[in-house]
Amino acid sequence: MLIVSTFPKRRKIYFFKNENTMKKNHEFLDIRKSGFTRVAVVIPRVHIANPVKNEEEHFKLLEKVYAEGVQYALCPELGLSSYTAGDLFHNDQLIQTSKEALLELVRKTHQMNMLISVGVPLRIDGKLFNCGVTFRNGRIFGVTVKAYLPNYREFYEHRHFSSGRELTRKIVTFGIHKDVAIGMDVLIRSNQNEHFALHLEICEDMWVPIPWSAKAALHGATILANLSASNITIGKSDFRELLILAQSAKCNAVQMYSAAGLGESTTDLAWDGDGYIAERGSVLSRTERFAMKGTYTISDVDLLTMCNERMRQGSFSENALDNPTNFREIYFDDEYLSEQSERHVIYQSFKRKIDSHPFVPHDEARRDERCYETFKIQALSLARRLEALGEERRKIIIGVSGGQDSTHALNIAAHTMDLLGLPRTNIIAITMPGFGTTDRTYKNACRLIKAVGATLLEIPIRDLAKQSFRDIGIPDVDLLLQEIRNIVEEGRRDLESQKKKLTFENIQAWLRKHTLFSISVSEGGIVLGTGDLSELLVGWCTYGGDQFSHYGVNAGVPKTLISYLILWAVDVIFKDEPEVQEVLRDIVKTPISPELLPPGEDGTITQKTENEVGPYELIDFFGYHFVRFGKRPSHIARLCYHAFDGKYTVGEIKHWLSLFLSRFFANQFKRSTLPDGPKVGLTCISPRGDWRMPSDAKPDIWLADVSRNIPDVLEFPKDEEKTEKITK
Repeated sequence: MLIVSTFPKRRKIYFFKNENTMKKNHEFLDIRKSGFTRVAVVIPRVHIANPVKNEEEHFKLLEKVYAEGVQYALCPELGLSSYTAGDLFHNDQLIQTSKEALLELVRKTHQMNMLISVGVPLRIDGKLFNCGVTFRNGRIFGVTVKAYLPNYREFYEHRHFSSGRELTRKIVTFGIHKDVAIGMDVLIRSNQNEHFALHLEICEDMWVPIPWSAKAALHGATILANLSASNITIGKSDFRELLILAQSAKCNAVQMYSAAGLGESTTDLAWDGDGYIAERGSVLSRTERFAMKGTYTISDVDLLTMCNERMRQGSFSENALDNPTNFREIYFDDEYLSEQSERHVIYQSFKRKIDSHPFVPHDEARRDERCYETFKIQALSLARRLEALGEERRKIIIGVSGGQDSTHALNIAAHTMDLLGLPRTNIIAITMPGFGTTDRTYKNACRLIKAVGATLLEIPIRDLAKQSFRDIGIPDVDLLLQEIRNIVEEGRRDLESQKKKLTFENIQAWLRKHTLFSISVSEGGIVLGTGDLSELLVGWCTYGGDQFSHYGVNAGVPKTLISYLILWAVDVIFKDEPEVQEVLRDIVKTPISPELLPPGEDGTITQKTENEVGPYELIDFFGYHFVRFGKRPSHIARLCYHAFDGKYTVGEIKHWLSLFLSRFFANQFKRSTLPDGPKVGLTCISPRGDWRMPSDAKPDIWLADVSRNIPDVLEFPKDEEKTEKITK
C-alpha cells in the first residue's frame, strides 16, 4: 500500500488522569472542535470490467482511511466498473454487476461513520448514466449524474452514456434505498456540522466555463468533489492542477479530485492516478502519480474558516443573487462529534501542515519571491509618495537605531532614491543615542548610514530627556537612572515601578520623534516611520512617538519577515556593496530591543522586547489567524500547539495569547490613528483598509474563551500499557 500526504506521520497520544481533565483536554485537542473535517481522496487498483474485484479494492482502501478518522472519502469516476470498459458498457452483465457491487459496498461499509462517494454506471429509464453515488452507514443519500460528456480527441462517452441533462426524474430507488435524490443539483449536508455541505460532479463537468460546482458553492457547498478518470498526457497534469487550484480559490471552497490510476486499459491511453485535496487556492495534499498500487491521501480541511471568508467577501453572496439555482438539500445525521466516541483519540492530531510562520514561506525560492514582492511594494509606494512632493522636498528623514526595523526602512529608502534617480544623500539618517543605546547598535547605525551613502546626523537625546524629567518634577536624574536599573534587574511590576519605567521610556520616544519632525521642517522632506505590523498588533509603540510619521512604510510588514528581507537585500539590492552587506549581517544577529532602558554593566542590551510582549513568532501567528481569519482564541491556540510541535507548551501559548488579546484590544487607538502606509499582505490593520475596530472595545469574551477552553497543561502517557489502552 502506498500512502502519500503532506502531513507529518508522527502522532502524539495523550492520557489524562481524571474525567474532568480528560473532557477539557479532549475538547481542546479534538481538531473537529476547531472547525476541521478530515477528508480523503482514494484511488483503488482498477480491474477492467470486473466490478466484484473493484468493490474489494475500494473496500480495502476505505477501511484504511476510516481507521485514520476520515469523515468523507472520494473515489474515481466509474471506479466500480472501470472507465475503459468501452462497448462492454452496453452489456447487461457489466451494468447489473456494477450495480450489485455498489450495493455490496454500501452494505459492507454500513458500520463506518464515513460519507463515501464512488463512481458507477447506472441504467435509469432505459438510458445509461455515468454516476457518482454518495452513501453512509448503509444508506444511499444521493446520486450525481455526469452532465457534460466529452466526445472529442480520445473521448467518446456519447457512444455509451446519456447526459445528465436528459434525466427525466428527480428521485430513484435501489432496492431498499428508496426515494434517493438524483441529478446535478444534489447537495448533501450534515445535521450536526453546519459547515459541511458536499456537492459531487464528474470529470468533464469541472472543465466547462460554468460548472455545476460553482453554482453549488454559491448555494453553500463547501466541499466540491470531482470523480474523474482523466488519462495523462504530457503537460496535462500541470493544467489539471491549475484548474483545481483556480476552482478552489474562486469558489472559496475545498476542491477534491480523484483520477483513475493503475489498472485502466492502456490500449491507447495512460493513467497516473492523480488525486488532490485543495483548499482556497492551495494544495493541501496529493497522491503520488504513477503508483503501482492503490493509493490515497488524507487532509484536515478548515471549513469554518472557509465559511468566515465567504461571509467577509460580500461579492460572493452578490454573485449568488445573479446566479440563482435551486439545489435539493439532503441531510444526514453525523454522530462523530459525540463526547463518548471511542475514536476521539484519532482526532487529537492534525493531518495537515500548519505554518508556524505564516508570513514566511518555508521554501527558499518562494521566500525569495515573497521578499522581492514585499521590498518592491514598499519601495515603489514610497517612490510614489515622494513623487507627489515638490522636487525640493523629495527627502527622507529617518531615525536609525541599529535595530532591524529602522535598518529595513533605510534599505527601502536607499532603493527608492535609486529608483527615482535621486542621490542617496537625500536621505537624512539620524542616530539619536539615549540612555539605553548600546555600543554595538550605535556603531552599526553609523556604519550603515555611511555605507549606504545617506547623510548622517547624530543628535543625542540624553540632555533633552534630563531637561524633560526636571520639567515634570524629577530633579535628580542620576537617582532616577539608578532606580530604573533596579526596577529592571529586580523585575519589579508594581504600579509605581511601571509608571516610572513608562515615563522614562516614553519621554525618550517622544523626543526622538520631536527631533525627526524638527529636522523635517528644517530640511524639507518626510519623516519615514519604521514600526512594523507585529509591533502595531500588540501596541508596542509610543503613541505620538514611534507610532507616528509622515509615511509608515513598514506598517504592513511582520517582524518574522524583517530578518529575511534584510538578508535578501544583502544578496540582491546591495550585492555590489560589501560594506553595506557586512553591517547588515551583523544587525540581523542583534537582539530586538527599543533600547530605552539602561544597558547592563557589561554594556549589553537588557531590555529585550520578547520578554515583555512574547515571542514575535507567536505574535505574528496569533495576529495572522485573529485578524486575517477571525478565529476564536481557543482555535488559534490549538493550531499554534500543532504548528510549533512542542516548542511551546500549551500553558505558554495560553499565557502569551492572553497577553496578545489584552494588548491588542487596549491599543486599538494607536492603530486607529496610523499614518499612511502600503498594504503588503492580506493581514492589514490600517483603519482605512482591512481593520476598523472601536478603540473602547474590551477583550472579555475572548479572554473567557481562553480561560474556559484552553487547558493549562497537557499530560502525556506514563507507560506503554496506558498508551496502548487509549490507542485502542
